[in-house]
Amino acid sequence: MYALITGASSGCGFEYARIMAQKGYDLLIVSNEEAIHDKALLLRQEFGVEVVSLVRNLGVQDAAKELYDYCKAANIPVEVLINNAGVYHDRDFLDDSEAFNQLIFNLHMHTPAMLMYYFAQDMVQRGKGYILNMCSITADIAVQRLSTYGATKAFLSNFTRSVHIELKEKGVYVTNVSPGAINTGLYHIRPWLTKMGLVLGYIVEPDYLARRGVNAMFRGRAKVTVPALWNHLLLLLVALIPTCMLRLIRKLRIF
Repeated sequence: MYALITGASSGCGFEYARIMAQKGYDLLIVSNEEAIHDKALLLRQEFGVEVVSLVRNLGVQDAAKELYDYCKAANIPVEVLINNAGVYHDRDFLDDSEAFNQLIFNLHMHTPAMLMYYFAQDMVQRGKGYILNMCSITADIAVQRLSTYGATKAFLSNFTRSVHIELKEKGVYVTNVSPGAINTGLYHIRPWLTKMGLVLGYIVEPDYLARRGVNAMFRGRAKVTVPALWNHLLLLLVALIPTCMLRLIRKLRIF
């Protein structure tokens, strides 16, 4: 059986691929970067499993169907689906291009939902399957400059919980992994702040996050938040801030 991991050429996606290979799964790894082929070679050499690597743009409308059809034609049975591919901007909604907004809407909502739609049907027929969706703590935080990122992750978070309830009795486990800051360079955090965050524990390494996520998925958990303590404190704090205060924070350029 195969584990399909999207966005697997670096960061959390590559760590997910390593963990699944350690567990003996053959891999189908997908990225929009040519480097995915080099990563496939590394995984084959390290773990001795079959690794199929594909360069695909998952930010287009028909990406999920094309990927599913490829698996059917190539006889690649997917037991584990890890929807990890994503993009990030901390920018005002109107300052992003039309192309970027279409990309983030497809990549965070349409493609993962449709990949679940196609592959979960096969999992249900077999009576066994696992799906992990990389959501985000920002799904519960409506603030400026994260409008599209947070809102698309909110869709994925809500959708994951609903489908978890629908499919668990059919032998398919669906898990929401909601991280805060991860040390992948995605957030462009200053080096000294990254070092401080790692020491204090509110920034985590990709391998730690991926291991927590996979463990939660195989245990059939609906959701895991990483790191739990810091993120729950953050959500509590943000919930106490009224919208008028957020407007003031923006006006004073505090954030």
